[in-house]
Amino acid sequence: LPISPCADLVCDAAVEFLAKSSPLLPCPASLPRAISLAFVVAFGLLQIQSWSPRWLSGAGATYYDTPNGDGGEGGACGYQTAVGKQSFNSMIAVESALLYRGGEACDACYEVKCTSNAACSSKPVTIVITDLSPGGLFHREVAHFDMSGTVMGTMAKPDMGDKVRAGGVVRIQYRRVPCKYPGVNVAFKVDQGANPFYFNVLIEFEDADGNLNTVDLMLADNREWTPMAHNWGATWCLNNGRRLRAPFGLRLTSDSGRVLAPNNAIPVAWKLGKTYCSLVNYP
Repeated sequence: LPISPCADLVCDAAVEFLAKSSPLLPCPASLPRAISLAFVVAFGLLQIQSWSPRWLSGAGATYYDTPNGDGGEGGACGYQTAVGKQSFNSMIAVESALLYRGGEACDACYEVKCTSNAACSSKPVTIVITDLSPGGLFHREVAHFDMSGTVMGTMAKPDMGDKVRAGGVVRIQYRRVPCKYPGVNVAFKVDQGANPFYFNVLIEFEDADGNLNTVDLMLADNREWTPMAHNWGATWCLNNGRRLRAPFGLRLTSDSGRVLAPNNAIPVAWKLGKTYCSLVNYP
């Protein structure tokens, strides 16, 4: 399937290179994925990898940045200024390390609700994970979400957002849910450092699972799929020691094993910092 023009709000934002959150590194080997999964299992958190109707307790939430803001720019997932635009709409949060899974949880969606504060509405709010929390867990927490001020206020009763935000650490319940981006397809941003011999791409707006297990790339002069390495956050890279000839096809495999393979996802004359929107998304 061909690529489509992208809406300015989503796909044509300028890229800023934030060295402290996105260092340019050689593509890592694929072996650390098993280590990351073992880390999750060891702490009894395998349940977060699949959707569940059951609410989980024992998590805390705080907010950062401005009371009605998007939580700031940049972030360990690499979304930068997109978090305040369509389709994130500032409804984002950052996770503690156990849930973040070394960046593999980027784009995962959760429902959260607060019940410990009299100003809480107890109504669920859907958030997208876009960053790693720099701090650890608070006392007696099993997970922590550092939310945008917008999310924290949305969990409150009408006109009581400031009271929830002033509550310090708010106890919440959470559960993993399918992601839904109505009218938006999977997008591919050519990320910092990409060149004719090294390709680095940020993948965003995946419906359903929200996050990816593997990504493969097909070169124009080689009709076979080549595995990409998970670089950092929501970025994947390929550096096989030779010139990479576009257009590129990309094959995405979600956490639950579903495959999406848009052809010509990246055009011949791709540009650094440009985002290309596909015509497909997960059902």
